[in-house]
Formats: sequence, C-alpha cells, structure tokens
Amino acid sequence: MRTIRVRLPYAGRAAAGALLAEVLRDMVPQDPVVLALPRGGVAVAAPIAERLRAPLDVLVTRKIGHPARPELGVGAIAEGGRPVFDSETLDRLGLEPQDVAEVAGRERRELARRVRVYRGERPLPELRGRDVIVVDDGLATGGTARAALRAVRTIQAGWGRVTLAVPVAAPETVEAMRGEADEIVVPATPENFRAVGQWYRRFDQLTDDDVLGLLAAAGCGGTDET
Repeated sequence: MRTIRVRLPYAGRAAAGALLAEVLRDMVPQDPVVLALPRGGVAVAAPIAERLRAPLDVLVTRKIGHPARPELGVGAIAEGGRPVFDSETLDRLGLEPQDVAEVAGRERRELARRVRVYRGERPLPELRGRDVIVVDDGLATGGTARAALRAVRTIQAGWGRVTLAVPVAAPETVEAMRGEADEIVVPATPENFRAVGQWYRRFDQLTDDDVLGLLAAAGCGGTDET
C-alpha cells in the first residue's frame, strides 16, 4: 500500500484526482487502463487518465441491499464478475446468499441498463496484459470496490497488475482490502472517518449526463439512452 500526506478536505473530486495522478505517475504503470466506478469515481479518474495519457472508461457496479432494508448493503456486483457478498453482514442478519438472490437479480438487470447508458455497444477496453487502475472517490465499506477488483481479476485472467486508487478511505476498510489489488494508493485514511463526503468541500451528486460528459471529454462515446 502506498500512502502520502495530504491536507483535508479536498476542494472537490477533480482536485483529489489531480493529486492521485501525481502519485500514480511516479509509479510508471505500464500501458495502463483507468476504470472508474460511476458516478463519483469518474470525476476523480478523469484527471488521472489525462495525466497518464491512458484510456478512461467506466466499470459499472451496483450495491446489493437487504431485501427489507435496501439502504443496508449486504454485497455488490460489477460487470464481468459475480456477486460478492459481505459474509459477516449476512451472518449477523441470519441470511444466506440465496435469501437475497431476487435483489441480486434486479441489480444485475439495472447494472446492464447502466452499462448501455454509459457505453452503449462498446465493450470494455482490453484488460489482459495491461495494468488496470480502478478509481473511486472514496472507500467507506469497500463493497463495490471489492466487487470491481474481483471482476477485473476475472477478466484479466492473471495477465496484468491491478491498482486501486482512491483519495480517502476508512482505515479499517483499507486493511480489509489487502490482497484484493496488487497495490492500493490512498493518500488519506483519517481515523474519524464517517462518510466519503465529509472529506470534500464540494461533493455534489453527479448525474448520468455528468458521467457521459466526462467520458466524452476523454474520448469515450456513450449513448442517448436513459
């Protein structure tokens, strides 16, 4: 894991991404691909891709919520991967993966819809044999990031390195993520972490149009589907 000192809060996602870009530049990744977790991760990833002169695309993820309490995440799914469940949370709630199969199915369908919105018929960039940098705007529980990293590993089939880059994360989440990526780049792991948004002065919720605009600026095409 690579850490550097930084003054919080960040001005915004773009400023956080610019700082990450400087760290990642010094690592000299080989022929990298930058994959952002929408929506907030795309605004962080855009300056990284620009600085590294790397292709930018999205890797769509969806949280899998409790059947009766959707806001309570029990797992996540990413395109190209299988559902990844939080076994401790399931055990605490007395649930098995099959108990949330219907929710997982709905999220898989919504994931496919969002892939069409963001990418249309364009496939993911070729990942085998290339370094992949997975970017989000922060890690709270890390559920969607874990699903994304495992999906990338599946697609790569062992050919290429994977880096997780986030501006800020809960310390315990970073520890729990060890082994999910070849390297974790996180400039700030404050002890009093409560939510990602508390570490940004500006943390507006992005829209699909915002994501499509960032992708278009980076040379990636989307669709008009909503």
